[in-house]
Amino acid sequence: MSRPPFQIDNTDGPKTTRAWVLHPDIKTDPDRRDADHALAEAVSLARALPELQVAGADVIPLKTVRAGMLFGTGKIAELKERFEDEEVGLVLVDGPVSPVQQRNLEKAWGVKLLDRTGLILEIFSDRAATREGVLQVEMAALSYQRTRLVRAWTHLERQRGGLGFVGGPGETQIEADRRAIDEQLVRLRRQLDKVVKTRALHRAARAKVPYPIVALVGYTNAGKSTLFNRLTGAGVMARDMLFATLDPTMRRLELPDGPEVILSDTVGFISDLPTELVAAFRATLEEVLAADIICHVRDIAHSETEEQAQDVTTIMASLGVPDDRTTLEVWNKIDTMPADAADAVRARAERDEDVFAISALTGEGLDALLAAITKRLQGVKHEETLRLGFAEGRKRAWLFQQDLVAHEDQTDAGFEITVRWTADQMDQYKRL
Repeated sequence: MSRPPFQIDNTDGPKTTRAWVLHPDIKTDPDRRDADHALAEAVSLARALPELQVAGADVIPLKTVRAGMLFGTGKIAELKERFEDEEVGLVLVDGPVSPVQQRNLEKAWGVKLLDRTGLILEIFSDRAATREGVLQVEMAALSYQRTRLVRAWTHLERQRGGLGFVGGPGETQIEADRRAIDEQLVRLRRQLDKVVKTRALHRAARAKVPYPIVALVGYTNAGKSTLFNRLTGAGVMARDMLFATLDPTMRRLELPDGPEVILSDTVGFISDLPTELVAAFRATLEEVLAADIICHVRDIAHSETEEQAQDVTTIMASLGVPDDRTTLEVWNKIDTMPADAADAVRARAERDEDVFAISALTGEGLDALLAAITKRLQGVKHEETLRLGFAEGRKRAWLFQQDLVAHEDQTDAGFEITVRWTADQMDQYKRL
């Protein structure tokens, strides 16, 4: 039975390059995903680049992977004819493609080819807005290129020879290219270290005031930025598009009947996220490591919501997020579900105190979520420095009675006291 053609929507207008998306459905892959859903996600990735027009997409069933060409010769010839008819200039393969396979397929089809990692890197490069984001993407791209030098370029057999017989055969071009990339990586790493130090200073400054951090994490396009904008009134880009948000954004949020918090919106995760990007964006995602509460935002209406949740959990673990960190499951987009399915999701959420069914678009369920965040933050302690005059002995005595004083210095004007307290204790102190 033949697979129905994938429906392509190009209503955004004409683009500069016509692209075709291929998803190799490898039957022997133990981590194999549903082919149709994987292809739909790959098409969404391609459409995230404004200069691409997705001309078509196919799932290619594979019993075995050909080491040199990935696909069989018959399928390659069939696709070549289709690409020529559709005037395709770029082929996107949703999966890993070795340098040798990339070279051979580009030669056979006469087009440029990108694998999944290369496509995600292109999207991140297009979206990076801050200096830190640009540096991180450049580092990730160089690390990716370095792994693809082996037999990937046409000039790799050239050598830059020494003088006479003493110089020997000389340095191959691949060695020179690799060394040039390593030198550039060192320069970028130094620049990024300066940016990271600045971020660390900002984080240290925030630690001096009792503002807990609540971080939004989740699969890309789960609705994190829509929720962030709804809660804070910020203008963060929020579109039905993969990786609409790349650079982290932080805003102050005053909880109803609770403390002020810093709400952090982070880059979305995705299955098979390139390891180069995970490493490069570790500094940005340190905001998640420093968070008092993590809100895992899920697109509960998505058919692969469980698989997406597992991908997020895996990446969080690779970042070193402790298992005991307070995490709330935020099941978003219930407004897009049929009424009976949405009611079932609400019922499941009511049975678990760490799960909340919401709609970031309509605001449903947000009051319960904010109340839960407030409740859980009551036990989180933060450090703050107070300056009390000599006449404020009652407040000073209360601090000692509550065992909140971490350090005290006497000054000419009174006392400088470092305390560690919860938001509830801080409110009690303000009422003295």
